[in-house]
Amino acid sequence: MNHSDERRQEKRLDYRWPVWFSADFAETMTQGLMVDISSGGISFDCDPNGACHCEDQHLTVRFSIPRFEGDDPTATVSITRTGHVCRTRQMAGGAWRVAIQFETPLAVRPAEVSSLNSMCGGDCGS
Repeated sequence: MNHSDERRQEKRLDYRWPVWFSADFAETMTQGLMVDISSGGISFDCDPNGACHCEDQHLTVRFSIPRFEGDDPTATVSITRTGHVCRTRQMAGGAWRVAIQFETPLAVRPAEVSSLNSMCGGDCGS
């Protein structure tokens, strides 16, 4: 595999969880399935019959990521971010993969927080 065209500046957290998105939250929200996330963006798959979006389109996306702290392994934090579609690709079976770059990055790097928590066995900072 040729990595010479790799544009990612940070490792992504592979995470499958529902996301909701829309050009305007006053409109009907469309559901997708998160593929991965970094502090700067998110990618998700969406139904080919749903609202598949064009590159450079402005979207608002609502999603949850693991909290990676405390004793509850199912704890999540819900986040809403706006951004623009930087890439779309039709997948096998007709679904679309959409990548969004956030206007305001997340305060954490999800993959790094996850890795740190794994190394510490969940006891980091306790």
